[in-house]
Amino acid sequence: MSVGVEYALHCLLYIVKMKDKNYVGIKDLAEFQGVSESYLAKIFTKLGKVGITKSVSGVKGGYELARSAKDISFWDVVEAVEGKEPLFQCAEIRQKTILLDQNNLPDTHTKCPCFIKVVMQEGEDKMKNYLSEKNLEWLYNEVYGRILSKEVEVETIEWFQNKKSNN
Repeated sequence: MSVGVEYALHCLLYIVKMKDKNYVGIKDLAEFQGVSESYLAKIFTKLGKVGITKSVSGVKGGYELARSAKDISFWDVVEAVEGKEPLFQCAEIRQKTILLDQNNLPDTHTKCPCFIKVVMQEGEDKMKNYLSEKNLEWLYNEVYGRILSKEVEVETIEWFQNKKSNN
């Protein structure tokens, strides 16, 4: 997966608890996280297209979650950023082995599934199921409920609110 998934999840985390029309701008998210503003804008375009975020235009505009944090899974974010294509792409190179007659491939190379592909798909299915169980609400509660202090949570929210009021 690309770094875009990481950028998206971190930045969505900061949006979870924004209230009272305190939209978060791409510029502020990029500055806060120390990432590329243009790359982050592309990621948020993808997130918006699938209904994870919605944008609000205007001077005090920015982004907010388009639905509840508990209804946005990690897998939703992965698919938004990476697309819905399988992560593993089987090119059937087993059929190109130099020892095979390319005009008369054996059934073991054409009719039965590639074992590597099967294992990779099973692994992806397990990952998809696991990431579908984790959502933004869970992430927020873990990060600000167990890992970081309440003060850091308040400082983070205030930082974004102050940036918005100074724009």
